[in-house]
Amino acid sequence: MRFIRIFDDILEKISRWGLISCLLTILTLAVMAIVCRWGGKSFMWLEPLVRHLVFLSAFLGGSLATSKNVHIKVDLLTKLVEMSSSKFIHWLHRNIITLFCCLTTLALLKSSYDFYLSEKEFGAPAFLHIHSSFLVAIIPFGVGLIFLRFVNQLFLGINGDQPDAHHV
Repeated sequence: MRFIRIFDDILEKISRWGLISCLLTILTLAVMAIVCRWGGKSFMWLEPLVRHLVFLSAFLGGSLATSKNVHIKVDLLTKLVEMSSSKFIHWLHRNIITLFCCLTTLALLKSSYDFYLSEKEFGAPAFLHIHSSFLVAIIPFGVGLIFLRFVNQLFLGINGDQPDAHHV
């Protein structure tokens, strides 16, 4: 259990600092693009880079939301389960939802990795001579990070250890 908590804390720090770094870089590059336009200059690589950093930020934010259990979800049975006083029903409900999330993100991870392999084989340099497969790798990286957060929650939940939200 301790290993899972430590691993989750490491993922939390990677997600948080990665998101902070992305947002600061996005802000810096966006301001730089505006200033360059005022000076009559333009760098063709600035805006695509900012777009990809926004994409990466979305995945890092998704990882943080998953760890706090505030990710997007459809709770059809939650109201019924909340009315129950049975701890077992709450435990079962939480873990079934987490298992479903694990399986869904695993399928997305497989698909995104296949897409990455396809892009690696057939892609081309996008900007600044960065190959498009490197940019597409953001998708399996982000989905993989979210998948690991769900797996951690599942292990913690099965053992009856309520996955607590990390403090901001």
